[in-house]
Amino acid sequence: MQAAVEADQTAMVSRLRAQIGQMQRRTAQVDALPVHDALAPLFPSGGLRPGASYALPDSAGLLLALLGASSREGSWCAVVGMPDLSAEAAEGYGVDLSRLALIPRPGERWLQAASSAAEVFPLVAVRPPGPATSAEVARLEARLRDRGSALLVAGAWPGVDAALTMSEPEWGGIGQGHGLLTSRAVTIAAAGRRMPRSQTVRVLLPGPSGGVERVSAFAAARPRRHGHLTAVGA
Repeated sequence: MQAAVEADQTAMVSRLRAQIGQMQRRTAQVDALPVHDALAPLFPSGGLRPGASYALPDSAGLLLALLGASSREGSWCAVVGMPDLSAEAAEGYGVDLSRLALIPRPGERWLQAASSAAEVFPLVAVRPPGPATSAEVARLEARLRDRGSALLVAGAWPGVDAALTMSEPEWGGIGQGHGLLTSRAVTIAAAGRRMPRSQTVRVLLPGPSGGVERVSAFAAARPRRHGHLTAVGA
């Protein structure tokens, strides 16, 4: 049974490679894949650098926020090993679903699926089922550099160009202890080998619109209240 599942996954990856290869020709390499304006200060080039890898906290919101701008600008994106990812949530964060390919359950062939996706997709996101070996990391990193794709990893990843973290969550909309939650403000930090010092932004993730938004100067300057609800892993 397991062999049949793995065979199906391999066939699916092959079909995706053929279909996307026909639909999209890789153009000349760009300096950076775009990200939302509120997140651009986190990256030295203002976006995701082709050939680079980025480690993210296991947050669907941050992942989708990083995919959104690139897909809207015409880049195909692949998501590997995330069967619980919601297409509705992706659309809310601005992801163009017509340029999004999902490989939800690659199983032990997750590395093959991610490597194959990197051949034709400018932006690939993956959640490894466990710690990656140094050999696995080296093979995938070589493919990224060769094809000029950027990699987003949900979880730890050795040798990343930058690691992003989230902290100080603060929910809005609950008033004096009651009401409807309308937004969540978080501080996102990025640090890496190409950054002389850590970069941080304060954003709404999500904002009232359902996607990432800037935190207004007034809201950022307000004193923080204690007792706000905190969500884990959102």
